[in-house]
Amino acid sequence: VGLEGGEEFFAEPALGPGAADRVDVVLSPTGEGARRTALVAHAKPFEQLAQAGIIERVVAILNPGKVGHILKALMTVELKLHGEQHMRRFLDLAVAESAVSQAYAVTGETDVILFLNLRDMEEFDELCNRLFRDQTNVARFFTMMVIRTAKDDRAIQL
Repeated sequence: VGLEGGEEFFAEPALGPGAADRVDVVLSPTGEGARRTALVAHAKPFEQLAQAGIIERVVAILNPGKVGHILKALMTVELKLHGEQHMRRFLDLAVAESAVSQAYAVTGETDVILFLNLRDMEEFDELCNRLFRDQTNVARFFTMMVIRTAKDDRAIQL
């Protein structure tokens, strides 16, 4: 599997005791001394989970700091105008940005939550200029810079 940045990975099934009721998929960087990361899917073989649409994709999770993205931020966005077309227009702008790793339309006082991975404050400023300062239907936005990550795990236990 080729990744952005040129680093190559390969996926290999890691079968062992109990393989009948679980499959481990190991993503390993090619080359010597590489660390191994395992994604474990329990209860059904990997192929059945994929065919049933339970597994949407298999990805390698990179350390953002080691690839130059040293800042993480959470951003809430309130739109001026509401409705599906206005929400869709803003979400389309947001998801086109490479710094936006996750984007959610939400309920409550805010309309959108964005998760950002940034190289520096200059990239953050440029992102804000594109998303918020040129008639993008944004009433206001609030940014929270992450100072410490206590947990960053999107795995779902089966």
